[in-house]
Amino acid sequence: MKLLYSLSLILLSVLLITGSCISRKKLTYLQYSGKSAGYGVPGEEEMISVTPSAYKIMPFDNLYIRVLTPDPQWSELFNTMPIGVGGTVTEEGAALFGYPVDEEGQIEIPFVGKISVGGKTTSEIKSELETEFGNYLTDFAITVRLVNNFVSILGEVNVPGRYRLTKERINIFEALAMASDMSMYSNRQKVQLIRPSPYGPVIREFSLSDRSILSSDLYYVFPNDMIYVMPIQGRSFQVNASAYSLFFSAISTALVVFGFFRTL
Repeated sequence: MKLLYSLSLILLSVLLITGSCISRKKLTYLQYSGKSAGYGVPGEEEMISVTPSAYKIMPFDNLYIRVLTPDPQWSELFNTMPIGVGGTVTEEGAALFGYPVDEEGQIEIPFVGKISVGGKTTSEIKSELETEFGNYLTDFAITVRLVNNFVSILGEVNVPGRYRLTKERINIFEALAMASDMSMYSNRQKVQLIRPSPYGPVIREFSLSDRSILSSDLYYVFPNDMIYVMPIQGRSFQVNASAYSLFFSAISTALVVFGFFRTL
């Protein structure tokens, strides 16, 4: 009976230890492999890099457009968005009074009409608007920004959520840093990125354990991207470890009670 009790305790310990141990290799970013030539290889000078493309406006995006002129009357005519204290624009105001892009990729500006913005960058839209407003004004400046400039980070990260992008170009590691990095139960070899496109969402899967991500077109994050970090296989066991512990404790107790009454 003591042998059975000892075996049950040993089995429980082995299951808990093997279920909680995660190898260092699974937790390390940017490891060298045959695919990552040019990154950290002794004597290797060639560096492979990727030039990120700019985000192109899609239907149902929301644009903040501000026309600044020395004449307050012209400014009031072309700007309907409320301005806060000190001339600042609140996020709520930008979202509420911005210019929504319709299904055809167009926005409608008062006294100007419809402008096609779909498939264009904010810089291209700014240039076209400067030409358009040049028909009405001689001294002016235009600001064009994307209102819905967020990235969603879900799954095995420490603080999942929806985060605002504070600059135009951000990489995958900067995005994960906003979510306080991946958890210790994340699968760094299987990270999914869901990116909207004019034809529907596109799902791409990549590894952050390999340095080849530095030369991938997925290295940079776009507005409205969703990053999903998958869990490792042992995560389900770790979540249920307390249940397993209770189960084996009940068996051990039953064996002790059974052995006690058997000796009577």
